Amino acid sequence: MSERMHHAPVYYALAQAHFNPVAAMSKYVDQIQDRLRLEGYPLYEPQQITELIVPQPAQVHAAEPQVVHTVFWVIARSDRMAGFILTPSSITYHTTRYDTHERFIAELLRGLVAVHDAVTLDHVSRLGLRYLNAVLPRQGERVEQYLARGLHGIEFSAQPLYRLTESVFRTEPGSVIPTGTLVARVYSADAPLGFPPDIQPTGLVIDPKFRLQEHRTHAIIDMDHFAEGRLPIDRDGLHEQLLALHAAIKSVFYAIITDHARNVWA
Repeated sequence: MSERMHHAPVYYALAQAHFNPVAAMSKYVDQIQDRLRLEGYPLYEPQQITELIVPQPAQVHAAEPQVVHTVFWVIARSDRMAGFILTPSSITYHTTRYDTHERFIAELLRGLVAVHDAVTLDHVSRLGLRYLNAVLPRQGERVEQYLARGLHGIEFSAQPLYRLTESVFRTEPGSVIPTGTLVARVYSADAPLGFPPDIQPTGLVIDPKFRLQEHRTHAIIDMDHFAEGRLPIDRDGLHEQLLALHAAIKSVFYAIITDHARNVWA
């Protein structure tokens, strides 16, 4: 997240590319999986999500609820600390052992190139990065020592159970897609360290240093930056766009944390 923090608080990160839908993706999965297997991702698990789609009230007489089955494929490293999630219209690289943004971005592009070489994609329609950072105060410290003023929540004469602050920004993340959206959230709670309700590390295991099951006062810094538009399948151009997305995330991260946090995580 920074100039190489040696004790970085990132406990989960994902990078995602949406592309033109490939309805026949299942025909190409063996080829994609075999290539990624040879590049260090030997685990392979087809999975399926079943969803009940209920029509909106205005559509009740026009359609019945439908059960929709969505197939996706999990391709991961042997240690289950990093891997890919492939769907007919996207590929996600995610990790529970984050290293540097250069390597992180390179791995997403590795997966995207493997898909493109197999199916010949037309374009990328969305790029996004998301980071979850665990603020775990040391003995005798408080969460507030790690967060900038204005992110401490409401002070009240009762025990706080949960706090959430959210800010949404319009960004300028690159020349090809000139505008993006950056969402920065800070959750504070006295609970086991977990995940926001809309995200799970499917197919991965948590790094032991973040595998905390007991209740503990902590905060989660959740940063999601994405840009939507039509991007050609050009590795250098996509790399540049992803670097721009990361640069904005890095800036907002430093706006969220204090000097004390920087010193602890340095």
